[in-house]
Amino acid sequence: METDYREAMKLANQLCFPLYAAARNVTGLYTPRLKPLGLTYTQYIVFLVLWEKDGISVTEIGERLMLDNGTLSPLLKKLERSGYIERRRSSEDERVVVITLTEAGKALQEKAKDIPYQVGSCIDLSPEKARTLYALLHELLDHRKSNETEGEE
Repeated sequence: METDYREAMKLANQLCFPLYAAARNVTGLYTPRLKPLGLTYTQYIVFLVLWEKDGISVTEIGERLMLDNGTLSPLLKKLERSGYIERRRSSEDERVVVITLTEAGKALQEKAKDIPYQVGSCIDLSPEKARTLYALLHELLDHRKSNETEGEE
């Protein structure tokens, strides 16, 4: 029996839409909190990576954030012009660009320290549901990565 494609094409039956809408909603919660710091959400997540591990390559930042160089390079140049980071070629491999935080970039962490709690308090999920959602989203992302790896072989 042939499946009715019209049913499959309804917005209400798309997994992608609630994921998209929820992601926009959650990232939108960051905007008013990041604006006083002069940061966008994407800049903020770059800082999260660098505050966790300073002195890493652009490639590693891109892999951690699932961002391509076309998105990351202009963002990093802007952060460098703002005095938050330094970009330099690796002494071991000139093709590799290493990103390090300046003192201003390190100091920004103190100014941003309450943002995760402020945003978390705006999301009405029990800790158990939040952990379940986190696990399910990472399962989707891990599945995506494994499919990309299989396609490279």
